[in-house]
Amino acid sequence: MKKAGSLAALGSLVYSTDGGKHCPDCNQPVGQCSCQATDEILGDGNVRVRRENKGRGGKTVTVVAGLPQTAAQLKDTAKQLKQFCGVGGAVKETVIEIQGDQLNKVMQWLSGQGYSVKQSGG
Repeated sequence: MKKAGSLAALGSLVYSTDGGKHCPDCNQPVGQCSCQATDEILGDGNVRVRRENKGRGGKTVTVVAGLPQTAAQLKDTAKQLKQFCGVGGAVKETVIEIQGDQLNKVMQWLSGQGYSVKQSGG
């Protein structure tokens, strides 16, 4: 039986038994890895903004998906959005999560940055 936190290689990523993905070169979580290619565009260019509250204990978050940016640019955009809205948030894989119901503010800010933004969901 494996100990919690042990690592197993699978493909180009290393998966820990606690479910996290780690870089095989530096053994850091994928989101914190600096040795992976950082110039890869993550989004598809169709910028969609939606509200989510399922699986979050009833708390609402605003999710931005599809931004055609690299991981570093996505972090910078998330920081600017959080400052504009005056709330917290996070970058998770290829989406930005902003705490609270900030849909209108986020859409306004992204439109001001030159993105064609659509609201998805209800």
